[in-house]
Parts: sequence; C-alpha cells; structure tokens
Amino acid sequence: MFWLLFLVLLHLLGIFSAFHAVMTTRTSQGAIAWLISLLTFPYIALPLYWLFGRSKFNGYTAARKEAEKHVGDRLQDILHELKKYIVPESALGLLERASQRLAKMPYMQANAVTLLIDGERTFDSIFKGIAVAKEYILVEFYIVRDDTLGKRFQDTLIQKAKEGVKVYFLYDEIGSYKLSEAYIDELRRNGVDIVDFHTQKGVKNHFQINFRNHRKIVIVDGKDAWIGGHNIGDEYLSKSKKFGHWRDTHIKITGPSVLSIQKSFIEDWFWATEKVIENLQWYPSPAKESDKKILIIPSSPSDEIETASLMFLQAINAATKRIWISSPYFVPDSAIIKALQLAGLRGVDVRILIPDKADHLLVYLAAFTYFEMAGTTGVKFYRYKDGFLHQKVMLIDDSHATVGTANLDNRSFRLNFEITALIADKSFAKEIQQMFENDFKHAKMVDIAALEKLPFYFKVATRIARLTSPIL
Repeated sequence: MFWLLFLVLLHLLGIFSAFHAVMTTRTSQGAIAWLISLLTFPYIALPLYWLFGRSKFNGYTAARKEAEKHVGDRLQDILHELKKYIVPESALGLLERASQRLAKMPYMQANAVTLLIDGERTFDSIFKGIAVAKEYILVEFYIVRDDTLGKRFQDTLIQKAKEGVKVYFLYDEIGSYKLSEAYIDELRRNGVDIVDFHTQKGVKNHFQINFRNHRKIVIVDGKDAWIGGHNIGDEYLSKSKKFGHWRDTHIKITGPSVLSIQKSFIEDWFWATEKVIENLQWYPSPAKESDKKILIIPSSPSDEIETASLMFLQAINAATKRIWISSPYFVPDSAIIKALQLAGLRGVDVRILIPDKADHLLVYLAAFTYFEMAGTTGVKFYRYKDGFLHQKVMLIDDSHATVGTANLDNRSFRLNFEITALIADKSFAKEIQQMFENDFKHAKMVDIAALEKLPFYFKVATRIARLTSPIL
C-alpha cells in the first residue's frame, strides 16, 4: 500500500512539474522534452528537473534594484558627469542603438582598449594593474584554482590588502568547487573580503545547481578593468598536459566604460552579501589620447529577455560583409542557426571557430549536428588545432568587435551570468581581424560533405548529445 501511494504521489508531482515546465521553460524544445519525460518517467525526471530544469534565476532583479538605491543619493551627480561621455543617440548606428537598449547601459566614449592575447600577456597586464592600485580592487572569477598561478594571485591580493587597499573577491562556488578552504581562509585572515556567489541562495533557488556566475572581472580604482575568457588557473598559462597551448583572449579597458563593469560587479556582490561596497569611485576617468566607443553588455538568467542570445542574433543579422565568431562551445538554438543560415545566403562571410580538442564530450558531440544544418548555406566551420581554443570573440564587418565571457551555447544564452564588451572602433576591429586570421592559420575547415560518411553509431551519439542541449 505504501509503495502504491508513493508511486501515485510521484506521478502527481510529475504532472505538476510538467505543468510548471510548460509555463516557465524558455524554449519550446525544452518544454516538450521536460513534459514528455516528467509524464513518462517521473522517477528519473523529477529530481533532474528540479535540479536542472528551470532557467529563471529568482531574486536577483530585486537585489539589483536594492543595490541601486544605495547609490541613489549621488546618482544625479554621477549621471551629470557621465553625460559628457555618453555617445549621443544620433551618432549611433542600428546595431549600436539596438545593443544599447538590450544592455540597458549607454555607449561610452573616451575609452582605451588593449587586446590581450593568451595568458601570459593577460596576467602580466592584470598583475601590473593590481600593483598600482591605490584605493580598491574588485575581483570576480568563475574558476579559481589553488595552484601556482592561484597562489601568485593570492599573494598579490594579500600584499595589496596589507598596503591598505580594499580587496573584494567574488567567485562561483560551482566553478571553483576544487578551491580549498585553506586558500580562502588565508585571504580572509589577511584582510581580503572573499565570498562565493551563492547561486542557491533563497528558498526558490535552493535546489538549483545549474546556474553559474561565469563572469571574469578585475577592476582597479574604478579606472581600469579587465574582462575576457581567462580564469585563475595554470591551464590558462598553457601549463596543462592535457590541453597544451591554451588559446584565450582578454581585454583591458581604461575609461568611463569601466564604471559599467563596476555596476555589474556591485550588483553581483550585493546578491552574494546583501551589502553595498562603500567609497567606490563613480566619477569617470577618461582615457588619454584614445576615444573608443564601448558598450558593456551584462547578461543573466534574471533578465526579462534573453540578453546574451539576442546580442548574438543582433550581431549576426546586422552583418553585411563578415561575421566571425570564436567560441569553445557551439550548441546554439534554432534562432541562431537560422540567423547564420540567412547571413550565409546574404553572401556574408560567416566563419565559426571552435576547438578541435574537447573538454566537454557532450558539447563536442552535439556541435556536429549543427554543422550540416548551417554549412549548406555557406557558413564555414573551423577546428582550431594548436591546443585548446577558449576565447569568446566576435567580429562584425570592419567596424565592431566583441570580447567577453559568453559562449555560443544554451548555457551562456539562458543559464549563466556573463559580461561582454562591444567595441565600435575600426582600428580595434582591425586588430581582432588580424588575430582571427592568425588563428585560422592554425585551424582546419570542416568538410561538410565528409560528415555524411561518419559511422552510424557516431551520428546516433551526436543526436543523443544534442537532446541534452537545454542543460549543457
């Protein structure tokens, strides 16, 4: 009798959860997949749904508004100063206007941008920036490791804290699950304020393990900021025996757009701690002898609309000459695939650069199912051969480029907290073009026709992997 009641309860919970999935899942494919599995196999699907199923992050929007209240007294003064550097609406093109509304942040001018290719240049720049910090350092990373680079980073932050510089360190507890308590305690004992993001904070998020704070941010004194693909770990310096050369890209921004990145950081910090960091620099510091236009686009599962996916869609649809995208993972939704197909049909030079090595098998396999779909309309796919490709970069025509943390996959579209810089500058776009051209020299174009000759079992495996794309 007990088991009968238990089975009835499971099926009732399955029906309730299926209804919940239909009403809240953001994609029709995901809703159908959860509906069928919850009604047919509730014993397996129920725990999976409540752990992985939802794509809406509860409570963050309220925390964001609360954080904004704490700077409300100075907001008018800050906005008055910022107006000097906000790009007028009349000076923005269609891509820029749409992106600005999507980001809910303004395009800023008077910025300088430094392109940082691979780990050595990136961390040399970050460490030099930290060394000259006078007031505060804000740090946010998805992965932090207790290895050689991690210890150097720890020592550097401790030294600055001893000098009287305020240091605030935010990390993702799932991405950094291997980080030792000893590492964290050492930072705290020496004056570094370090906390995890608390993804599962709140009753409604308690069982959610599928959200990630994937942002990588360093800010020094509100004047300089670094964002991009590198985390804190030896592999990002190409010291991994498994992956060898780690191909990644970061940028350093100096100027008013740093404050947009800082705003994103304090919202994350307030969510994690329910505290506002006092005495931050909120008045813009224009770059000397540089006037690059930059828009910072934060995206998260708390957004009312899917900011990250719409960012990619807008860029692809706006391209008239070329759209080159580099991402370690290629698991797009149907809208992105159709946009790529249409771009190819328009005669746009569409190239997707992805790694040849796999660090996630399911993601690697799922990508094969999209090659043929997009490749038939002229989209070219390249497999990077010289180590592991991890950069998240996009080039639109000869005028715009993006560098950030968002991958071309469902996780970045709907489940991760990401941040991207859209730079409207022809000289920087030229640098990105040259970087891509060098990467293509170390890549091989995928032969779409040869995909038909793959073994049947491999094709089955790729399609099974694709079924998991809503939670990859």
